[in-house]
Amino acid sequence: MLLGFSIVLVITGIGLLAAALLPRATTALIQQGLTPAIYYVTNPLLMVVLVAEIDLGALVGVYAPVALVTAVVAGGCYALGSRLVLRRTAGQTAVGAMASSYVNAGNIGLPIAIYAVGGSAPAVSVLVTQLLLIAPVYLTVFGWCSRQAGSSQPRLGRTVLRSVANPVTVATAAGAVLALVDWVPPEVIWTPMDMLGRASIPLLLFVFGLSLASQRPFRDRVLVPDIAWGSFVKLILMPVAAWLLGHHAWGLQGMELFGVVAMAALPTAQNVFLFSSQFRLPNLLVRDIVFTSAVLSLPVILAVALLLGP
Repeated sequence: MLLGFSIVLVITGIGLLAAALLPRATTALIQQGLTPAIYYVTNPLLMVVLVAEIDLGALVGVYAPVALVTAVVAGGCYALGSRLVLRRTAGQTAVGAMASSYVNAGNIGLPIAIYAVGGSAPAVSVLVTQLLLIAPVYLTVFGWCSRQAGSSQPRLGRTVLRSVANPVTVATAAGAVLALVDWVPPEVIWTPMDMLGRASIPLLLFVFGLSLASQRPFRDRVLVPDIAWGSFVKLILMPVAAWLLGHHAWGLQGMELFGVVAMAALPTAQNVFLFSSQFRLPNLLVRDIVFTSAVLSLPVILAVALLLGP
């Protein structure tokens, strides 16, 4: 388990070191080149390979329901604190709620699930639940908040469609079809796909390390209470909710329980920043919660591993 976390930390650290030693223009070119390659090629191939080999019954029957209910609890708790205590607007509350409950299951969740939990099912279930259920709901709320504020925004149907019909979702569906029919392509095709797909994880962690070097958080001091509340919900309340639900409601134990709690402790996905920017909603709060949760999530997940790891 410690080896798995060290792999994540070391590759991310290599990205940070590269950003510190290389010229800024060079690191920008690396990010510009690797990001679309990961998004359009390696990550979709990885999802096809992983989902095709996964137990769909375990994914739908255990991990996905816990992930969905945990996200609802975390988002609801943040919204209550934001509206009743901090007295924030509906738009700022909505983006903060999504930032507090929408986890980075792709970039960080997959390597942690594979190396620390021992399988990709926890991360894949969260990814599918977020893409197909949670994101469309939040985008609908974002559209309503944007219209209330009198801002122009992209058509809601088109935005929701783009959030669902992306390469990762399409690849996940393709992998699910292969799993349902219990068929794997010939090895001469499957092995190169597997090799290229599994290159996605180290590349994702390396690019993530590069991106951390360019973060400049906490520019707006007024948002510090919101950032603190959002980070607390994301990194403390959400994993605790996942443990309570997984252990007491679903009766999970061992690696299954560790998997759902570790996925709940993941940092906020950067997609939330993109979504809030699309609808012209306050996004500085999202950016700072993304940064704070990214820095603090690995120690939190390590603590979860020490407490729950069998």
